[in-house]
Amino acid sequence: MKKFLASGVALVLTAAAANAADVYEPQPQPDLYEQAPEIVVQEASGWYLRGDVGYSFKKLRGAEYFQGSNGNLVDFRSASLRDSFMLGGGVGYKINSYLRTDLTLDYSFNSKFRGSTVGSCGVSTACTSSDYASLHAYTLMANAYVDLGTYGYITPYIGGGIGGTYVKWSNLRNTSCADDGSGCDGEVSHGGKKSWRFTYALMAGASIDITCNWKADVGYRLRHVSGGDMFGYALGGGPGKDKGYYSHEARVGARYTFGGCDAPPAYEPEPEPIVYK
Repeated sequence: MKKFLASGVALVLTAAAANAADVYEPQPQPDLYEQAPEIVVQEASGWYLRGDVGYSFKKLRGAEYFQGSNGNLVDFRSASLRDSFMLGGGVGYKINSYLRTDLTLDYSFNSKFRGSTVGSCGVSTACTSSDYASLHAYTLMANAYVDLGTYGYITPYIGGGIGGTYVKWSNLRNTSCADDGSGCDGEVSHGGKKSWRFTYALMAGASIDITCNWKADVGYRLRHVSGGDMFGYALGGGPGKDKGYYSHEARVGARYTFGGCDAPPAYEPEPEPIVYK
């Protein structure tokens, strides 16, 4: 009997010890993340629209015209273009994190031209002519940009473009006055010309993240417009041509990228540690 009781006690102790060594596993809790509605966020498509305003500081490379019946091609003694505002827009595509392209159309508001020429009013009397006109222009360009990395919210870039500028000159009005003060001729008007000109540009600037879709853009563009016809023949003078001009442009704009933004990684709770009891 004693042996039987001792065996029973040993069996009970062994079972209790085995139960004490069992691993405790916490009961599963309801997954609050699975209960939340799924939010689908699309990746940005890469296509974007842009709009810009700016101010153009123009530098005329010179002007020339055919003078009198002898047909000599001579330079204006002085020729300058005033600065003007500009407005533009375009559509583009961001190829990857470093390269994007766009097609832009810009309008340059009227720039006033002022020049002077010298000639002869008679056999021995010299005359100086004062000349006035203006131009406005449309520029269509294909551009490519290299983004130089993003630092915080700012992405600097450089770029270049080629295209054409449609330059439209107003009538050129000139008045000749004798240098000795003996009098002035009446005003003569030369018909203004219009033409497409080859154009190239170099750009540098930075874009600033406002939201995942909107970016502000601040930049500088150097644009070179080649020369072309300026005005026609009238009363023994003309036609004339300009030698082209440089445009130094300070620009501010915005870009809107279609589509949403990349979704942030979903939050996953850390696994609970295994507890032994």
